[in-house]
Amino acid sequence: MTRTFTVAAAPHEALDYLKDLRHAADWHPGTLSCGRLGTGPVEVGARWHNVAKIAGVELELTCELVRLEPGRVVFTGTNDTTATRDDITITPTGAGGSTLTYHATIEFRGAADLGAPIAEVVFEKAGADAEDALTRILGTPAWASGGPF
Repeated sequence: MTRTFTVAAAPHEALDYLKDLRHAADWHPGTLSCGRLGTGPVEVGARWHNVAKIAGVELELTCELVRLEPGRVVFTGTNDTTATRDDITITPTGAGGSTLTYHATIEFRGAADLGAPIAEVVFEKAGADAEDALTRILGTPAWASGGPF
């Protein structure tokens, strides 16, 4: 699933928000809770315990920040039956906001793979819901909300 959309937040503000996966319950569809494992700065190697519900099935994943750089944040999530990857790039717009490209993948292993066709449909809707939530949280650009432009 890939979504590209624009938010009002500047790139550094968007990155600061997105790099801490504790916020996932606010914007990531299906995430019921996401608590930090360990302490210290949020940097590559930071981990979270994520509880999500996908297609009616509750999953517990250990998520890890695997890439953090200006303009990009990447998380992986794993358990015995599932592997996820959330890759978000952030580019500046000419108006001071950001364009986010959110690319998410989910891979089921073993018997869980039987649910993949249903999950695809659910995952596409989740992409639209994530876009809506992030636009609400990080702000709708003035030009997109009927503001002065």
